[in-house]
Amino acid sequence: MHATWYAILAAMLTAWAVLDGFDFGAGIVQRIVARTDEERGMVLAAIGPVWDGNEVWLIAAGGVFVFAFPRAYAVAFSGMYLAIFMVLWLLVFRGMAIELRGQIPHPLWRTGWDGTFTLASTVLALVAGVALGNVIRGVPIDRTGWFHLDLFALGGVGAIDAYTGFIGLVAVVLLAAHGAAYLTWKTDGELRERCVAMARRAWAIALVVTAGATLATGFERPDLLAALGRRPWVWPAPAIAVASAVVVLRALGRGADRRAFAASSAFIASLLLATAGVLYPALLPSTLGRELDITADAAASGHHGLVLGLTWWIPALLLAVLYFANLFRSMRGRVRTGEYGH
Repeated sequence: MHATWYAILAAMLTAWAVLDGFDFGAGIVQRIVARTDEERGMVLAAIGPVWDGNEVWLIAAGGVFVFAFPRAYAVAFSGMYLAIFMVLWLLVFRGMAIELRGQIPHPLWRTGWDGTFTLASTVLALVAGVALGNVIRGVPIDRTGWFHLDLFALGGVGAIDAYTGFIGLVAVVLLAAHGAAYLTWKTDGELRERCVAMARRAWAIALVVTAGATLATGFERPDLLAALGRRPWVWPAPAIAVASAVVVLRALGRGADRRAFAASSAFIASLLLATAGVLYPALLPSTLGRELDITADAAASGHHGLVLGLTWWIPALLLAVLYFANLFRSMRGRVRTGEYGH
């Protein structure tokens, strides 16, 4: 049962990365592709109906984490306390920027909140990538079962070091490309043309840095490549990533905007699921020895509780999927105004 909940947690975090990822990406590229106040409003209107719903996947994934793997949750959150509070404050400021931007029609007011939106979105993408880098590389869990990480490390293991910082930058570039692909699908006119140009450039860079991240991970954790070779059930994920990369570039060149966004989503999802597949059963690897890893089987709740939880999680997931399907169906079409409100 712990393997099932490991897969559920990985899937929910992947859903958050794909859905909230295009929100982050839209914020990262907003000041580049949108040149007027009206166009910046159109960017916000494109994500307006969905951004807060997308963030629910992160909250839900946190609930699954604490329910299914309470020991891993306690260790991770205590060891990364400062980083988690940074994320919470960034989410608050980003939400404030989206909601307050249109309250006062003054250029300084709107420019200030637009800058806050871009800064918070960029730093959130960076922090998400750094967090992923820490999970891949591992953290210094010792024989007490706990760890402490300094925020920065010039030599040794830190929350932000050479490897995790690079993964964070990769996340910024990749989500910028993802967000530009989404805006290409949802906007029109000159703004869409600039989004297309931005998406094509960003995706070209994203594919290069993603390949670099794969090589860096191979040097940092060669055992993960060995695990990939032993697990044929993971092989479809990297194959889908390669195919999606081809599709997104061709679709952007041919004006197939919805196909480009779908391929962008598939690329990100396949990368994250492949990462989860080679990391299993580790939830938090230890840099001090594989025997100190916090694994899914060791950190899981009791079997009876996990079975009971699954009976509640399945209908809840179906309701969430139906809600999001209806939401995206109701907001189909391109944004043609810069006004967003509830």
